[in-house]
Amino acid sequence: MQVFTPNEVAERTANKYLGVLVAAKYARILNEFPRMGSAAHEKKLTTKSLEALTDDDIKFHVVPKVGR
Repeated sequence: MQVFTPNEVAERTANKYLGVLVAAKYARILNEFPRMGSAAHEKKLTTKSLEALTDDDIKFHVVPKVGR
């Protein structure tokens, strides 16, 4: 099991909460695609998304809400 600390996530985003939101959204996107290969040896989608976030493979920007 791979462990990601809040500090690792916060290094790539403004804070740890935003990092978790970005990783969760990316995991949902990964879930939409069919999985290739053996499912027994594959990492969990949350692990893949946190790896991508900490490796700086995810590019994102925050869009502020307008109105209200």
